[in-house]
Amino acid sequence: MAEVMLFHHAQGLTRGVVAFADRLRRTGHIVHTPDLFDGRTFENLEQGMAFVKEIGFLEVMERGERAVEALPAELVYAGFSLGVVPAQKLAQTRPGARGALLFYSCVPVSEFGSAWPKGVPVQVHGMDADPIFVGEGDINAARALVEEADEAELFLYPGNQHYFADSSLPSYDPEASTVLMKRVLDFLAGL
Repeated sequence: MAEVMLFHHAQGLTRGVVAFADRLRRTGHIVHTPDLFDGRTFENLEQGMAFVKEIGFLEVMERGERAVEALPAELVYAGFSLGVVPAQKLAQTRPGARGALLFYSCVPVSEFGSAWPKGVPVQVHGMDADPIFVGEGDINAARALVEEADEAELFLYPGNQHYFADSSLPSYDPEASTVLMKRVLDFLAGL
């Protein structure tokens, strides 16, 4: 059993993110899903990113840090797209991390001023033709992370959708999502 902090993407804490967390809970894991947007959700990525620009990326990271303050250090940090930012930062900088699950995004390790911590396993998941994950360079950061970390995996799925594991959105890909969930459950079981 693992305790997971799961951060949502730029469209907010959608039904699909909650469903993903519930699936992990049904297998015995404790999963926290903080709402970094105070109840707001958005119809599309563009609206969500406009809100993020309004509050600032720094505020998103600070909200993520506040969400873990009262929790034990031994967490698995997970995030979908925008949620990767606080998840990856905490996995890299908060002592005690058990692992990291980065979905649809990866930030260069240097952004958080330190190397990837020894003994912290990480998985990165994205689609091989996602215009954001591939087109904006996250895949390069993911490949560099896999080279640097002592226990890291990059999984590429066929397709061009960004939020492919969010069952509440049109971009949902059931086949890729099923494979992703199996890999995540195996990762958590191995901790």
